Amino acid sequence: MWLIILIGVIIVGFAVWFVYHQRMLRLRAHLMQEAIRNKDFTFRMPTHGLLPGERAMQETLNQLGETIRQQVNQNEVESWERLTRVLTHEMMNATAPITSISQSMLNRSDVKDTPLENGIKAIYETSRHLSDFVVNYRKMSELEKPVLADVRLHAVIDEISKAYPQLTWEVSVPADLVVRADIGMLRQVLMNLVKNAIEANATKMVVEETDSTAEANWLSPSGRRAKPSSLFTHHFSLYIGNDGLPIPAENRQSLFVPFFTTKRSGSGIGLSLSRRMMIQQGGMLDLAETPLQGCHAVFILSLQV
Repeated sequence: MWLIILIGVIIVGFAVWFVYHQRMLRLRAHLMQEAIRNKDFTFRMPTHGLLPGERAMQETLNQLGETIRQQVNQNEVESWERLTRVLTHEMMNATAPITSISQSMLNRSDVKDTPLENGIKAIYETSRHLSDFVVNYRKMSELEKPVLADVRLHAVIDEISKAYPQLTWEVSVPADLVVRADIGMLRQVLMNLVKNAIEANATKMVVEETDSTAEANWLSPSGRRAKPSSLFTHHFSLYIGNDGLPIPAENRQSLFVPFFTTKRSGSGIGLSLSRRMMIQQGGMLDLAETPLQGCHAVFILSLQV
């Protein structure tokens, strides 16, 4: 009698677990479908509580989302490169003769101290401005291929912090961490972030490892990514924050668009060029959705390890 009751309890318990498990699988599928529909490929679904085959499938889907994101970013970079090459060629052809002719006209004795001088000077200054703009375009198209090597991340950050002593630095990075990166590009990316912070009146920089428990969330925020499965390439991610002026909500979507800037003297290539450098190294540069405590702007730097 007790054996029959026990078997019945086991069967009922298994039925309840099976129904619950199937509902959770359907919820996973729905969440991933919504993420893809919204073009958010940064989702990482948890793998605990799954059967071995389901866990392997979920890990593959998680990595697939990351792979799609990287490919979309790479395609975006290639599109900007093609556009940059065309515009650079056309703009140089247009501005070079204007600058040359207007400069020669300004040196003529019959132009100096005449009403023509101001007009020609305006033409010359405008053409020079356009030429400088073209130079910035070239920076986007002539980026050299990265040379990856083992880099001690903490040493690079320490070097940069010493170059900017006017800032207070809070660094929480493993001292023995080694990443695969082009040290020149990595240094340039970090310096661009620091310079932007200073221009935003920052007095403090915070550099720390991202939350490694992001996998526990159903859908991790786009600013927080759990570490990839051991089956795939590992990445190490950093939060790089500052206490400068916050980034307006209306500018967040355009922050990495080439030549987008809200500064009078800015070229608008710093962040877009930095993101391109990180993509070429197999990493990524993003703006975090949720700022760190005491920071008004936080970026996420992802690197191969």
